[in-house]
Amino acid sequence: MLYHLINHLGSLYDFPGERLINYLSFRAGVGVLLALIMGLVFGKRIIGRLQKMLIGEEIRDLGIEGQLQKKGTPTMGGIIILLCILVPTLLLADLTNMYTWLMIISTVWLGTLGFLDDYIKVFKKNKAGLQGKFKIIGQVGIGVIVSLILYKGDTFTVQERIPDFKFQISNYAQADTQGSSSEGKSEIRNLKAETQRLSAPHKSTTTTIPFFKNNEFDYTMLVPDFFGEHKQDVGWLIFMLVTIFIIAAVSNGANLTDGMDGLASGVSIIIGITLGILAYLSNNIIYADYLQIMYIPGSGELVIFMAIVIGALIGFLWYNTYPAQVFMGDTGSLALGGIIGVFAIVIRKELLIPILCGIFFVESLSVILQTAYFKYSKHKYGEGRRIFKMSPLHHHFQKPGDGSIKALMQKPYKPLPEAKIVVRFWIVAALLAITAILTLKVR
Repeated sequence: MLYHLINHLGSLYDFPGERLINYLSFRAGVGVLLALIMGLVFGKRIIGRLQKMLIGEEIRDLGIEGQLQKKGTPTMGGIIILLCILVPTLLLADLTNMYTWLMIISTVWLGTLGFLDDYIKVFKKNKAGLQGKFKIIGQVGIGVIVSLILYKGDTFTVQERIPDFKFQISNYAQADTQGSSSEGKSEIRNLKAETQRLSAPHKSTTTTIPFFKNNEFDYTMLVPDFFGEHKQDVGWLIFMLVTIFIIAAVSNGANLTDGMDGLASGVSIIIGITLGILAYLSNNIIYADYLQIMYIPGSGELVIFMAIVIGALIGFLWYNTYPAQVFMGDTGSLALGGIIGVFAIVIRKELLIPILCGIFFVESLSVILQTAYFKYSKHKYGEGRRIFKMSPLHHHFQKPGDGSIKALMQKPYKPLPEAKIVVRFWIVAALLAITAILTLKVR
């Protein structure tokens, strides 16, 4: 709103600095500061309000040092994050840009889903929270919405670089000068037409495969030829299924990671910075051409949005760092995971998620492996056995490896302090983020 107001006033009155609002770097910087300040100012008030309403976390006795001291710490702090994302976005973002609205819809949808889960846990005193099937329905729903918007929206286009076609054209042209047949000339015309089509902004199911040259992969390549003229539509159906899976996986991974003070918020900040850089490069046709990545027209507003998310998370981390004054709850973790998943899909970097979101991935994998092995060993040996001393993985490092817990992995033998575990996970997340950036050139 503020963006449109200043532009409107600038068209009527020429006042100093009015053009600054049109620079992505300026709005991104203001967005970070505004979201951060809002988090610091309103965060304290919201925490006080949650304390008065007795919205405290129910803590199970997991045998972890300091765990029971967290009992009564206010949860549902994700409200702070959502407030500090949505208000600055409405003020600073271009509200005529559909990428902006796509991210707003995703944030509100998954934030509401998480809020319902927290509400049932806190006010209904049901520790199970929202039933799993309703969570899945909600995640599938936003996946369908996002994929349909990308499919039907005319403004969601990409522009691909096709060096191979140009190389083939030069070869055919050379052959033509040496007296090639009319078939060669026809092939040249076809190749030129295809190059022009793919080099102009168009709707596509293409994505990027890391670590490979000519790394653009189209989901329609998975569709058999017998679908004929419907091949592209089936390709979009595959894209929809991938979108649903990624949103569900990342949002659940963020939810599982939110088990220590500052862990999920700190990791999300690192992931957000990386995605913001990738979005900025994808929005700049010069950088996109140099790095041989897809140019995505209009995606610059995603940089503004992610900058605001980072500012909101830093503001929240002020109160969430050890010892936490507030927990984000599912209200925050499901929304953050959804934002990261949708953002990666929109800039066509979803196949980078296992690397970039490696912490989320490993946390989820640890729970899956632990559960599967426990069931397998119980069926085979008559008693359930474990791989880790405890899952998700971050809790494994808080348990002593003295053999009191029957697990395949006993190291570390001495439990680590919570703050040390969190910072080390941040360091690993930073290394994974650097690796994700390096995939732009390492192919």
